[in-house]
Amino acid sequence: MSSDSESADRTRAHVFVSGKVQGVYYRANTRDAARERGVDGWVQNLSDGRVEAVFEGPEDAVESMVVWCHTGSPAADVDDVEVEYEAPEGEEGFRIRR
Repeated sequence: MSSDSESADRTRAHVFVSGKVQGVYYRANTRDAARERGVDGWVQNLSDGRVEAVFEGPEDAVESMVVWCHTGSPAADVDDVEVEYEAPEGEEGFRIRR
């Protein structure tokens, strides 16, 4: 069970990453980076060539993932990262959505 202060420290970032971000292990690298930081959420490819992800967890860890998205996997070429901050929805674990 989490305390009020712990839940208040959680944040949620909804990101859209554009550029050469599909077919370059971006999702797998995102999952690994999020798990290393203890961040919950998911990542998926979009039909328009972008990658969409949700990061939920401690504010500093979520911010770290947003910064990470600007570089992403070694083979990626990121053009832009759009970020929308939202109220946490209780994501647990980090997964790749198909």
